[in-house]
Amino acid sequence: MTAIGGGHGLARSLGAARRFAGELAAVVSVADDGGSSGRLRDELGIPAPGDVRRAIGAMLVEPDRLGPLLEYRFSGGDLDGHAYGNLLLAALAATTGDFAAAVAEACSLLGTLGPVFPATTEAVVLRGEAGSLAVCGQVAVMGTAGLERVAIEPADARTPPGALDAVERADLVVLGPGSLFTSVLAALAAPELAAAVGECKGKVAYVCNLHEQRPETEGYDVATHLSVLAAHGVRPDVVVVDRATISLGDVPPGVELAFGDLCGPSGRAHDERRLAVLLAGLAKRPS
Repeated sequence: MTAIGGGHGLARSLGAARRFAGELAAVVSVADDGGSSGRLRDELGIPAPGDVRRAIGAMLVEPDRLGPLLEYRFSGGDLDGHAYGNLLLAALAATTGDFAAAVAEACSLLGTLGPVFPATTEAVVLRGEAGSLAVCGQVAVMGTAGLERVAIEPADARTPPGALDAVERADLVVLGPGSLFTSVLAALAAPELAAAVGECKGKVAYVCNLHEQRPETEGYDVATHLSVLAAHGVRPDVVVVDRATISLGDVPPGVELAFGDLCGPSGRAHDERRLAVLLAGLAKRPS
């Protein structure tokens, strides 16, 4: 299985997948321009490391042992607000001279269950369109209502070959959950990655969010999610939905829906065990 996205949503998919997947890989958005990731990107010219750090943490063989170390944030001084895992990736990028190689080295050093790849090999800027309004930067996009499209700059940013191979070989490619525009589509805005997903032989599943995300997806139902994905050239084979938390809307005919009771104890995030059962069932079905 190969999971694509970013943030806490991708970590949930990976946490579910590690319970059943024989092979597991992650492809992660690197468009963040806020917080520690944004500072390192601006100062060092590297792709944003934060979502990659979180994905690595979700794929650790011993997450309870090393995960807290990666997530540790310094307080005070020049390092204030920086996560240790971000600094580790920045240091590895400096010593290897290549961010994708740095991520691979981090996976090797920390012992992940499978490879983690950045969606692009270089730093990118996320741009969004909302009617006549154009916004620049992931933080700005996340705070904009009425979004219609997102894209990355440079538009021809390359995706690591290993990530493309992981998509091609996967029996199941999982998109989301997570922020639709600023995690899922921020990753798929990389043209080579989007093409690989469109051409892959495995089943492509979109895990729909449990709730709207204000203002980014305020008022969205499942049909709206699908409409936005289609506008970006993304047409999943199956959509994973918890009907108790989000309305279906006018879903187009022929779209396969997989329903489950997926809400975790907090009511805000997917339960990894329940999601694992549903995704495992999809993985066993022929494409």
